[in-house]
Amino acid sequence: MKSVFFLSLFFVAAVVARKGVGPTDQEWGYVTVRENAHMFWWFHSTLANVKNITERPLVIWLQGGPGSSSTGYGNFAELGPLDTDLNPRNTTWLNHVNLLFVDNPVGTGYSYVEDSAYATTNRQIAEDFVELLRGFYATLPEFETVPLYIFSESYGGKMTAEIALVLHNAIQQGNISCDLRGIGLGDSWISPIDSVKTWAPYLLNLGIIDGDGYKAIMAAANETEAAILEGNYEQATSMWSYAEYVVQAASNYVDFYNVLTRNTLSSSTVQMPAVDPNADEKVNGLMTGVVQRALNVSHVWQSQSNGVSEYLTSDFMRPVISIVEEILNSTDIQVAVYNGQLDLIVDTLGTVAWVEKMNWNTKPLWQSAGRNGFINDGYYEGYVQKAENFAFYWVDRAGHMVPADNPSAMYYILRDVTDNFSV
Repeated sequence: MKSVFFLSLFFVAAVVARKGVGPTDQEWGYVTVRENAHMFWWFHSTLANVKNITERPLVIWLQGGPGSSSTGYGNFAELGPLDTDLNPRNTTWLNHVNLLFVDNPVGTGYSYVEDSAYATTNRQIAEDFVELLRGFYATLPEFETVPLYIFSESYGGKMTAEIALVLHNAIQQGNISCDLRGIGLGDSWISPIDSVKTWAPYLLNLGIIDGDGYKAIMAAANETEAAILEGNYEQATSMWSYAEYVVQAASNYVDFYNVLTRNTLSSSTVQMPAVDPNADEKVNGLMTGVVQRALNVSHVWQSQSNGVSEYLTSDFMRPVISIVEEILNSTDIQVAVYNGQLDLIVDTLGTVAWVEKMNWNTKPLWQSAGRNGFINDGYYEGYVQKAENFAFYWVDRAGHMVPADNPSAMYYILRDVTDNFSV
């Protein structure tokens, strides 16, 4: 049995009553998920008009990176109760559900390690996360029977897929009490090479690169793929980084997270259409200032942990297509894949490519279901194709950060996946 350590000695089980930062009732704490590995979580209760907060689902949000903070960036820049200027966010998911932000993997954000106890594989990340949930439910046991959904972004999606499978198995074995209903894989790093190999055709069709740029990017992508085929994943990670450099040189520094961003002559200054252009700087100021004081956290917050990414170098380019396929074939977990049309780093072409590679039991039903436009507040926000426990959402007017770029579409997806926030 792993030991559990909480930030405060004054937690009262089954009571959410602390005030941290923002308008919600909150709880937060640490769980020691392995020896020398300590993970931080921050819970916000729903703002929905309900008698009991357990009348709405619990949604976990996981950031990417790997090593980017959910409690920081995901919370303040994308979907939490306050924005990066501490103003109320009208489109916060808390209007509809309870939210749990987790700084995952260990070493991210307020999470920390001793003696370099970083995770080195996706499976270890998943096993750590199950321990995190045991600690969370020990503090708020009333949520054990509340429907749980895990939504994610970028590398967070790669982690979420394996977390869902490992958590499902733990539930089946009676090792944890939890009602896992579904996962949302947003612009997710499920099959890295499918993303890299579609950068060139995506940019060419947008007119962002010419034929020479296409050839140069494809050459770098093919070298990346060659390293993967040889089983040299560390080299593949190095080649992926080089391929990004080739893209920047060929495109005059196109923004990897939203191709409509207007860039200057330097790649260091970018502005995204919907995300605060100074979000990183503001979030860093909040998490090392007002938030750290309000939560009384002593450990230094890291906006992007280099230690986390370095220890995952040999795992970074490994695909988890088979994990998603296994979830679809062996569980009843709802799997929702959504992708912003303006994202380059995980472009829709690449996402469609890995979905087509999967073979799950009800794939013929999904293929015959057809793609339909979806509407929110009278506007078409994208397209959806779904059958049984799998859905794919093509999101218009959004880049990598769908909740920030197109909150209307994200609301539709969140409502659709959770069956209108039912419990």
